[in-house]
Amino acid sequence: MDMEIELTASMMCANYGNLEKEVSELEKGGIDSFHIDIMDGHYVPNYAMSLNDMRYIASVAGKPLDVHLMVEHPNNTIDVFMQCLRKGDTVYIHPEAEYHPSTTLQKIIDAGLMPGIAVNPGTSVETVMEMLRIVKKVLVMTVNPGNAGQMFMPYVGKKITKLLALKEEMHFGLYWDGACSADKILEFAPRGVDGFVLGSSLLFGKNRPYGEILDGIRGLKFQSVSAN
Repeated sequence: MDMEIELTASMMCANYGNLEKEVSELEKGGIDSFHIDIMDGHYVPNYAMSLNDMRYIASVAGKPLDVHLMVEHPNNTIDVFMQCLRKGDTVYIHPEAEYHPSTTLQKIIDAGLMPGIAVNPGTSVETVMEMLRIVKKVLVMTVNPGNAGQMFMPYVGKKITKLLALKEEMHFGLYWDGACSADKILEFAPRGVDGFVLGSSLLFGKNRPYGEILDGIRGLKFQSVSAN
């Protein structure tokens, strides 16, 4: 069956030797959005993309940005990031990183951006239940945040099942981030996962045109599967 899924490029895996070319070739190849991982070295033990990286990609990209803030107390700095974004771009925060995450989410909404939360492998659905009523997108981390190229944590699948049972009632989209392989897309897209962040597992470093890779992903033979 044909299935509409959103494919977003994890730009921390891109070739920074020619970032403008990377953005252009991904857009020509049919990417839906650009995933921007911002890490502060505190909330996660690593540094990734910077404000300037995000600002540059926003300036040359025609497709939306999907900004994932892995930073402590994002409410303190989120205005700086939002100034670079356009209406309809997405901003994800981690609820654990903020004393009052709903206040930060309201800032995102007031700026005309899509509010989202990122849910770590060790975070239960129950602890974010009220925020599910506010956000438009939920980014499920299938690996611990902070590094590319990690292994999928199988128990996260049960969390996805719980979220799939809630997403129609609470009106949010569900997105996969981490260790995204073709078999995971084949399994979880038919169950209702709306989009997938593509990094080193499927998209980057393959020495093949991005359009060819993305066409191959969209051409996967999906079977209808119940979310339950």
